[in-house]
Amino acid sequence: MLRPNAQDLKVFLHRATVDMRKGRHGLAVLVREAMRLDVYSGALFIFIGKRFDTLKLIYWERNGFAVWHKVIESKERFHWPRLFEDEVITLSVEQLNWLLDGYDVWTQPHKMLRLSHVS
Repeated sequence: MLRPNAQDLKVFLHRATVDMRKGRHGLAVLVREAMRLDVYSGALFIFIGKRFDTLKLIYWERNGFAVWHKVIESKERFHWPRLFEDEVITLSVEQLNWLLDGYDVWTQPHKMLRLSHVS
């Protein structure tokens, strides 16, 4: 399984849905024109499909684009920030991995467990 793990990696999420037929060049144009960011900066960019069951991530690595494509093979959907006003949202690498695992990054964090003893 390939997952980004560098803590200093910048991760940007494009909030609007995207036609998942777009390849690396189409996504790179979206980064430049819609997100107004540099696709060659070494940052990772995330896009969602219209049914919210497909993600594409694009990343420039030294001499070419790396594109990840994840499709949920069930009735589940990715939790996506629909009520935000910003078109581009910054995530941490940890939040990205939570998103890929199916967690809702946009609601309150997990409840803190306060255990009194170990059994």
